Amino acid sequence: MRKMQTYRLFALLMVVLAATSAHAQYSVLYNFGSKSGDPANPSFTGIVAQGRDGNLYTTAPQGGSMGDGGVFKITPSGTLNVLYSFDVTHGSAPQGGVTLAADGNFYGTTCAGGTSGSGTVFKITPSGSLTVLHNFTGGSDGQCPYGPPIQGTDGNFYGTTNGGGAGFGVVYKMTSSGVLTTLYEFDLTHGLQPFAPLVQGTDGNFYGTTASGGNNGSDAGVVFRITPAGKLTVLYNFDGGTHGGLPFGPLVQGSDGNFYGTTLSSTGPTGVVFKITSTGTFTVLHTMNGTTDGENPYAGLVQATDGNFYGVNSGGGSQGVGTIFKMSPKGSYSVLYNFDGTTGSTPDVTPVQHTNGVVYGDTRSGGTGNVTCSAGTCGVFYSLSAGLRPFASLLPYSGKVGKTIEILGQGFTSTTTVSFNGTTATPAVKSGTYLTATVPNGATTGSVRVTTSSGTLTSNKRFRVTPQITSFSPTSGAVGTVVTITGVSLKQTTNVTFGGVKATTFTVNSDMQVTATVPSNAVTGKIGITTPGGIATSSGIYTVSAGGSCGNVGAECGAPILPPCCPGLTCVPASTRAFCENVTTPTKTSRTDLFFNPAKKIDKLR
Repeated sequence: MRKMQTYRLFALLMVVLAATSAHAQYSVLYNFGSKSGDPANPSFTGIVAQGRDGNLYTTAPQGGSMGDGGVFKITPSGTLNVLYSFDVTHGSAPQGGVTLAADGNFYGTTCAGGTSGSGTVFKITPSGSLTVLHNFTGGSDGQCPYGPPIQGTDGNFYGTTNGGGAGFGVVYKMTSSGVLTTLYEFDLTHGLQPFAPLVQGTDGNFYGTTASGGNNGSDAGVVFRITPAGKLTVLYNFDGGTHGGLPFGPLVQGSDGNFYGTTLSSTGPTGVVFKITSTGTFTVLHTMNGTTDGENPYAGLVQATDGNFYGVNSGGGSQGVGTIFKMSPKGSYSVLYNFDGTTGSTPDVTPVQHTNGVVYGDTRSGGTGNVTCSAGTCGVFYSLSAGLRPFASLLPYSGKVGKTIEILGQGFTSTTTVSFNGTTATPAVKSGTYLTATVPNGATTGSVRVTTSSGTLTSNKRFRVTPQITSFSPTSGAVGTVVTITGVSLKQTTNVTFGGVKATTFTVNSDMQVTATVPSNAVTGKIGITTPGGIATSSGIYTVSAGGSCGNVGAECGAPILPPCCPGLTCVPASTRAFCENVTTPTKTSRTDLFFNPAKKIDKLR
């Protein structure tokens, strides 16, 4: 009996321990202002990026040795180093944080300073060597960029400025050498004051928000889509009330393909979390109640490896100074931590999940640092351990066979293996936290897995293998012609088009070949192939001959200059010629009449 009671007590203890370990554990890693030259008051948008070395990199608009803000790195255990202190000449007030680019360097912006006082775009190495790539003039190129630029799949950088242009902000494109092109100037109707960085969707377009403007009269901001060429479409106009308004944080594309974000509100609720499709269907997932949920989410969301979204409120909660929350894609919401001032307050920055599984972020105020500021005013850098699994992060998340992909993680050694959706690749291990791998032949769209001695790391997003069309044959023909399309990564083909017209019949022969039948309404144009990894478009033109027509019942067929029979009909020989017939349901048309009576044949073809 005692043994049974002991066993039950042990089992109960294990359940309690398991439940306790499942709770999120919050830790202050660093109190800003603890030593001279420290950064201070990180605020929106403040993007935090993980480097190849496994450390975290970002900016703060205040502090630094000159008082104009700085770039710093911090280890996952909390050791902080200031990499660069701004001096006005090279910029000041870096609000946006930084993004990691494929060259291993970080790119960011300052809202002020530079040669015209309107801000800069900079590049900084992991060791702290900074280069100003562009000085904003406050004119058509923009002014005061809050968010850092992001690197697009074409290798260029895309970003926004809060002002400049027509006075309402711009979207710009910039090469890695700093050549900047303005893609779009906001005009109030289509939005005003974009604070957040852009996000590139899986469709290749960029998505973002403006904190003000719009055409519904509320001046509460918009969600927009813009192509790499600069065509902008407003997807949603906020109403400032029930549906939220004043979005300051960036969007994030979820694993379901939808975009998720947060807003404040000019009237009504104290903030909302929303979902929006790429075509503009908008859904409010959760409305903040202030007291228990928190309020005023200036930051965006991060989707972690458990599929849930993690975010912060800059106010509200049990202590009135902000919360960390978790929300499912369907809107189930829970508060994980209430800031209390001493452990931080007023978090404005979007959290980031490190490849070790831990969530990191910083706060604008709170903490105990008091060397360069008054205690409770400089902010903290924190971690949140919520039992989330480690993963592999990729740069980029799409590419053609043969492209070198960068992979971040931990525990990499010479025995580490890599596979792209099950297809083995050969890794080049650079360090314990960084390796590269070339997309192998036969790879398909799906998860990338990195196997180490301590386990397998799975990419947090699907890697999309981009298809390629190298040739097709023949290069012209009538409707019904079977065309052989040759290329790379074609085995997952879901759609084939001729001049934009969908082929009703196609066959995937191999990863390098697809055969498709020219559809009845095809037009002369390029051939396109769609796979889960993207769309491939032929460089050459397929010419649809004979006007793109096909022969109906009784039409003459079989000669090179004649169109083929329409789908469902068969070319049947008759004497020295052949005619289209439905062999399953024979027609009553006399072949002799059609052969010897051209007038009847012509009438039959109409």
